[in-house]
This record gives sequence, structure tokens and C-alpha cells, in this order.
Amino acid sequence: QVQLVESGGGLVQAGGSLRLSCAASGRTFSSYAMGWFRQAPGQEREFVAAIAWSGGITHYADSVKGRFTISRDNAKNTIFLQMNSLKPEDTAVYYCAEGWTAQAKVDQSEYAYWGQGTQVTVSS
Repeated sequence: QVQLVESGGGLVQAGGSLRLSCAASGRTFSSYAMGWFRQAPGQEREFVAAIAWSGGITHYADSVKGRFTISRDNAKNTIFLQMNSLKPEDTAVYYCAEGWTAQAKVDQSEYAYWGQGTQVTVSS
């Protein structure tokens, strides 16, 4: 059974930083792409960042490009999302997801398993 557990969310002032983590178990972690998505109140869940199985290929939403960095540690079955220069519009529940394949994808349908989410709140 695959489990994804996010951590690292919290309350931060605009301009600040947070680092999210997602610990995975239940499959051969290093064989699959991973992604981060977020859902703000009253809005649909949207893509944030994705990383291929080896970490060599990454994709970012335009809204976070240059501010967020996705990475993974396959030895620890964990991915990370370093978020810098946070803005109030980054406020959302952040979810990690594990892909069906090794390739990094932006579409939610390309992801098989999802965590429960961690709240990120950015105050102005």
C-alpha cells in the first residue's frame, strides 16, 4: 500500500520561505516521477512542480518558476519543495503525488497516489 505523508507547512510572512517534505512508502520510490500540487480555498487543485524518477528533469508552473525548487532523495524515499519569496497567493493546501510512470508530468491524471496535504498560509 502506497503512503505519502507531507510535512513542513505552516504560517509565514510574505517574502519568507518554507520547505515542504513528502515521505513515500509502498513502492519502489526511485522508479516513479513525483509532483507537487496545491489547492486554494474555492479553487481547483493546480500543478506546482514535478520531478522525474532520477531528479534530472523538472517542470514548474509559471507562477512559481524561479521561486520554488523541487528535489528528491531516492535513498530516503523523500521529495522536497523549497519555497522562497512566498506571496499571499501561494496560500493553499499542498499535496504531493506519485506518478504512474517515471516521467515528470503536469497533468493530475498522470499521478496514481496522493498525500493528505499540508497547509501553507502566507500573510501579507
